[in-house]
Amino acid sequence: MPRHARVVVPQMPLHIVQRGNNRMDCFADDGDRLVYLRLLGDGLSRFGCALHAYCLMTNHVHLLVTPPSVEAAAGLMHVVSQRYAQYFNRKNGRTGTLWEGRFRSSLIASPSYLIACYRYIECNPVRAGLAPHPVVYRWSSHRANAGVACDPILAPHEEWAALGARAYRQLFATELDANALQRIRESLNGGFPLGFEEEVMPLLPGLRIAPGRPGRPRRKMRTCPGFWD
Repeated sequence: MPRHARVVVPQMPLHIVQRGNNRMDCFADDGDRLVYLRLLGDGLSRFGCALHAYCLMTNHVHLLVTPPSVEAAAGLMHVVSQRYAQYFNRKNGRTGTLWEGRFRSSLIASPSYLIACYRYIECNPVRAGLAPHPVVYRWSSHRANAGVACDPILAPHEEWAALGARAYRQLFATELDANALQRIRESLNGGFPLGFEEEVMPLLPGLRIAPGRPGRPRRKMRTCPGFWD
């Protein structure tokens, strides 16, 4: 099955997920996570991408970035994943692929979904049972975005800045809406924009930007002149 072209628009946030090959662990200890964050910081500077939120899980990574160009996000992920895989393989005396193919991504085309995506990413450890609250989990952007720590690799998005750390922190008193959770997952798995399609269509003529109906396309029914009239 042919792969869908990634939907990327310069200066529009992109939710990225990269998983370990066959869902294998890609972080064995805190040292691995520190190395990944250092490489990520280097890559962000090199490609000019702004990082708004992130979460390093045991076998995958979530990032919310705004790329300055169509090619920047792919360049960032290629360099960071390649350099980290070289480090990880060398450290563990292994060879072969560390990551599961190419990364998945979803364009965040709606401001309302942007904050929901922040929350989705930073609540991953809670949904996985790794922490009772995002603020307890060390390897995400939540502590910085909630205003209780400093993280130099983050670049606040204007939507987060308009909300403010205190109001953002209060959002985590309740769970993310189930509908928003489902939409984020579907968009990410399908590679489709999340939000208003009318904002994206003029920028991406000819690209499919929403899921199609399941199953084979329906065949057109042949008709005889006058029979159905």
